[in-house]
Amino acid sequence: MNTSAGASIPTTPLRQDVSVIGLVGLGHMISHYSQLMLAPLFPWLKDEFNASYTELGILISLFFAVSCIMQAASGFLVDRFGARPILLAGLAVLGLAAFGFAVSPSYWVLAFFSVIAGVGNGVFHPVDFTLMNRKVSASRLGHAYSAHSISGSLGWALAPAMLVPLAILFSWRVALMCAGVLAFVVLAVLWAQRDRLSLPEPDRSAQMAVATQEHSMAFLRLPEVWMCFAFFFFYAVVLSVTQVYAPEAARQLHGVPVAMAAMCLTVFMVCSAGGMVLGGFLVANPRNCEKVVAVGLGVSVVLALVMALAPVPAMLVPVLFAVMGFSTGSSSPSRDLLVKRSTPEGSTGRVYGVVYSGLDIGQAVAPIAFGALMDRQQYQGIWLGMALAMCLLIASAFNVGRMRRPGLAGASA
Repeated sequence: MNTSAGASIPTTPLRQDVSVIGLVGLGHMISHYSQLMLAPLFPWLKDEFNASYTELGILISLFFAVSCIMQAASGFLVDRFGARPILLAGLAVLGLAAFGFAVSPSYWVLAFFSVIAGVGNGVFHPVDFTLMNRKVSASRLGHAYSAHSISGSLGWALAPAMLVPLAILFSWRVALMCAGVLAFVVLAVLWAQRDRLSLPEPDRSAQMAVATQEHSMAFLRLPEVWMCFAFFFFYAVVLSVTQVYAPEAARQLHGVPVAMAAMCLTVFMVCSAGGMVLGGFLVANPRNCEKVVAVGLGVSVVLALVMALAPVPAMLVPVLFAVMGFSTGSSSPSRDLLVKRSTPEGSTGRVYGVVYSGLDIGQAVAPIAFGALMDRQQYQGIWLGMALAMCLLIASAFNVGRMRRPGLAGASA
């Protein structure tokens, strides 16, 4: 079987590639922003709705559980109907969900709009990677993946940096209304530039040739696809704990002031974006993907253990978050290339939909499991659990490389 990794993408003008990467990244930023629409506002939501950390974590779990289902389904929709309409619809749904959060009168209405937001969030990875893999020159794909990851981290960084000050100055409802406005502004920009996101009609003869060889679900038999799924599951556990509970756990363990603890997540995400710039160059040799992931995450394992077991001065905690963000971010482009190298020809949307649903499942499970630890004041367990998840993540990356068939590896070199 040929792979999309091996398919040659004609070299296109730099300006065209940059415009596609920029527009895709802008939409991806809103996807990640939406994932943190509620978590930074937990102190306000906890008081407003008299909810526990576990109950608030369930809102995040609902979001990602629905996003998981939608992500797998949208991969098939993208392969069938194209990426552009699915992308625009996803942004519109996220904007509507943000306004729904803002006017919610009860916890259960928040839960309903968490489901709606999950539907909108589920489309982005199949859409984004289909657009980049089909429209960006092969020589620039590493940098495209890097920019894509950076845009997501900037979305994560923007959410607390924007929502918390607005909640302090006005209210949490005003903050969420502003989030909805932001989503619709980005939707308007992408609509105005929609011609740049069009895809040529697929080669029907090639599709028929593939169809005669294998069923459209045949990629599900590839063990490397499911190992990629496991990789993203553990990656999501780490990410979810970092975003939702790690700053508060660090504050409780090391006496970090409240304002400084709130800053830790933004520091992590900004430095993660910086690490992704380096990661875009590290994937110049695709054969080093697993090693890059192991080194970047290995540093983060050590730092998580330090946070759990050592008496860290409060002023040093944001520095450790910064180093963790940079080291973790440097592995992100290599992570995405691992998936590309395991993707059969003509199945990009489907493979990315299934594989990246591991992200959503991990982010659905982690808030409940680790929220229970937070309610029991097991703050050390938060960091030890993160370290264990990162060790499993490193093992998964090497298993993907070991399972990849020789033909696939050769095609992607």
